Formats: sequence, structure tokens, C-alpha cells
Amino acid sequence: MTDLATSLIHHSYQPPPGFAAPQPGVFKASTVFFPNVAAMRHFDWKDKSAYTYGLHGTPTTYTLEQRLCTLEGGAQCLLLPSGLAAIATVALALLKSGDEVLIPDNAYGPSKALAEGELAHWGITHRFFDPMDPADLAAKISPQTRLVWLEAAGSVTLEFPDLCAQVGICKAAGVLCALDNTWGAGLAFRPFDLAPGAQPALGVDISIHALTKYPSGGGDVLMGSVITTDERLHMQLMLCHMRLGLGVGANDVESVLRALPSLALRYRQHDETTRTLAHWCLQRDEFAQVLHPALPQSPGHAHWQALCGEAPGAAAGLLTVIFKPTYSQSQVDAFCDGLQLFKIGYSWGGPISLVMPYQLESMRSRWPAHLQSGIVVRFSIGLESAAALQADLLQALHG
Repeated sequence: MTDLATSLIHHSYQPPPGFAAPQPGVFKASTVFFPNVAAMRHFDWKDKSAYTYGLHGTPTTYTLEQRLCTLEGGAQCLLLPSGLAAIATVALALLKSGDEVLIPDNAYGPSKALAEGELAHWGITHRFFDPMDPADLAAKISPQTRLVWLEAAGSVTLEFPDLCAQVGICKAAGVLCALDNTWGAGLAFRPFDLAPGAQPALGVDISIHALTKYPSGGGDVLMGSVITTDERLHMQLMLCHMRLGLGVGANDVESVLRALPSLALRYRQHDETTRTLAHWCLQRDEFAQVLHPALPQSPGHAHWQALCGEAPGAAAGLLTVIFKPTYSQSQVDAFCDGLQLFKIGYSWGGPISLVMPYQLESMRSRWPAHLQSGIVVRFSIGLESAAALQADLLQALHG
């Protein structure tokens, strides 16, 4: 009989198999045990048929990866510590010195900063293209272009591009295209099947998703994903992912798995409330422009309508307004400070509504012609009632 300390470590009890419950089990591991040396030498984590080390996957991470593939219509998935880490991993896996990446001018700010910082330091060039002009994208693709980033809708100002035309241009040029699909979340449209039945198939090569937002739904998890349908491309991304030592915590994975069953319901509710508030904002004299893809007045509305349709749950929960030029920055800041239900904070997709004023001049190469002049404020609409949020906006405008 061994001593007590050893018995507590090498305990003989094994729970019986066959346990089933609504939520998957949470497996935490760095070390993974092999039954014997032959198995250790034979097991390969790359096809998810075995486990070799916690960083390469556990039953918990494999489960989330496969469910996310179902959500977005992909075949392979990688989990990353954040949405930005997903963007960076795609760049590191696919680009080398002398290559060029094209980025829409309304892309997620940190994605542009990555190109201007680290990628430029490594000899990777970049150019920004007009997301609302497919001809501009076509004209800027060069022999050095290896990757084109797409975003629908655009960050902060929510323009909706002609995504099908953009993808078609990339495919005709033989250039990989990657989509930041955080806004669409796999629900507003299908990134790998933008034109069902089209021959050849029309879809992006890579979809990245900030799971921090809608899939998490609680404002308490940082995570991202990279999803593909091409095995060779996935392998290129996966090996880079492995060499960088990127991993996610099991408890964070558990949080996303727990939230996924309610994703479609929450997304639809965000959408419904946001459309109500968007139409209310159109009636307010304080705003020079209201930006939301479901509004006919919003840039790219026809593209959104063609791709996503008018059905509830196809326009997400972001809403942006541009205050008339008569309002100063201090007045707009006072409006944001005066909100009570809306909290000042970055991100979106959680239960609490958020507000954030932006200085758009610092974020774009030039002021877009389709936007009115004024100070830009973006709202992330949470799960509060539309009436309560409308009242909060009203009192802050009158304050």
C-alpha cells in the first residue's frame, strides 16, 4: 500500500463512462497521458483524431471548433486568444517580406495598426482601398498582393460593401481573401457561400471571428477564431498557430460553449432593438446622419439587402450616428457622459448597451464622401428594452 500523498495523486478510481448533460465537459491540460510509447509516437493532433498536448487541443476545444465550423459553414477552425490575435495569425502565416496586403479603409483599427507597425517592420507592405468601390480594389491588386482583407459591415461607420464583387475580384486575381466576420457572426450571411449555387462557388478563403463579441455574449471573454474550408490552407495556418504557441483557456471555451445555444436568439433581439432605435434616431434633429445597414439611407444598404435579406436577425446590434457640425466635441462628450443605461466602453455583443465617441479623422486616410461632417458616435445595443434605451438617449440629448 502506498503512502497517502502518492495515493491522492495516483488514485485508482475512474468514473464510469456514458455521462451526458446539456453542457460539454471542461478538460484542462497541459500534459496529456499516452497509454504507451507506441501511441505517443503514432498519435497526431493535426486531424483531431488524438490528443498529444494541451496546447494542441482537448475534447473541450475540439468541441467548440467543430460547432463554430457549423455556425459559419467552414470545415476547419483554430481558436485564438482574441479576435486581433486571429487577424495577426493569418498575416504571420501567409505573408513574408516583399508581399503586400490590401485593407479596406474602414477596417477594424488595430488591424490597420498591425499593418502599419509590425508588418511594415518585417518588410510587408500594405495599401488601403475604398470599400465602397470595387474598382478601386481591382486597381490596387498588384503582383505583390498576397492577401486582401474584407469587412462587412465596416468598422464604426457600418458601410456595407459589395462583398460578392470584392470576393469575385480576389478570385479572378488569384489572391486570397480573408473576411472579418464578427459583425455577421455566421448568422447574417454565409461567408463561404455568398452566392448559393454559383459555379464556381463564391466565398471567402478565410473567416476570422472575434468570439469576444456575439458568441461569448457576456462581455467577459476574449477569444477569436480562424475558419477555412481548404485543408491545405488550414494546415498552413495551423502550423503557424502551433509554432507561435497560441492557446485558449478551458474556462473561456466553456463560457463560449455555454453561450452558443442562445446566440441566434440574442443576435435577433440585438437586431430588433437596434432597428427600432435607428428609425427613432432618423427623426432627431441632432443627427446629420444615422448609419445602420438596414436603413435605406445608410451607405451600402442595397448590398446588405441583396446578401442578408430583410429578415430579422440580419443586421446585428451596432448603430452609429453623426452629430450635426453645430455640436462641439465637448457637447457630444457631455451627451455620452449623461447616458445612464449606456456605458462608455469598447466592444459589443454583450447584454449591456455601450457608447463610444470617435475621432474619425484619425482612423481614415480621408473623410469618406458618403459620410456627413460631424462627430461620430457608435452605440452597441444590448439586451435592454428599446423603450428604456430610447428614454435614456432622450434624456441625455436634453441634458
